[in-house]
Amino acid sequence: MKDTKGKNDTAKRQGRPVSRADFFPRLVAMQRFAHARNFAVFKTNNSGLPSRRKLTCIIDNFASDGDIAASEILDHYSQALLDHLEISSLPLLWNGVEASQTAETTDFAGFVKHIKPNVLPVSGVAFPVRLGGMGNGYTVFVANYFDLTSEAVVDLHDRSHQLMMDLLVLDERRSAPDEVLSSREISCLQLAGDGLVSEEVAEKLRLSVHTVNAYLAAATMKLDSVNRIQAIAKAIRLGYIA
Repeated sequence: MKDTKGKNDTAKRQGRPVSRADFFPRLVAMQRFAHARNFAVFKTNNSGLPSRRKLTCIIDNFASDGDIAASEILDHYSQALLDHLEISSLPLLWNGVEASQTAETTDFAGFVKHIKPNVLPVSGVAFPVRLGGMGNGYTVFVANYFDLTSEAVVDLHDRSHQLMMDLLVLDERRSAPDEVLSSREISCLQLAGDGLVSEEVAEKLRLSVHTVNAYLAAATMKLDSVNRIQAIAKAIRLGYIA
């Protein structure tokens, strides 16, 4: 059996999420800030041609016995959401079937786009996140009525970007080898990332150059990287070094 307890404990001590459940408090806070009823996070599979991409719900808090589910949003709006991701980062709004179920941004109307209304029994706002090859998706909120200020739109969009980036780091960390970097490997990577060559790292840590290179080589292998530069970049993304 693979031992991941040590890795999870390290991540928790450093304040990094170790599962998708750790993102719920952030999403609930965003939901309350938007005065929304529910949230969902959709992510593209990012494989193949654009015509073969699809959105998948990876986190949501829709009730199983509610009047709407995250799957229904994808059933009705998946293609519109995917098409929009290809061309724009503007938030999307839609109105619900009832006249009172509207989504508005009165002082920000020129920086949002409305999609087909009167389809679902809720209004909605979808914040696109475009991270290129790293991943793309949406944070979506639904309510009976939205009247978001420009400040709220910008704040929620910014938080959506950070949330998606953190989710990608979590997924990358999960797919990384199970070996946790040792403290010496982390120290060598950190100093190398600061621009020091092996001889300078060795002097700082009072090690031989051979030992430093061995630590860096081991870290590079554990991080499944092709060279030291890629290992440093991956270690930064995974939160091992700053």
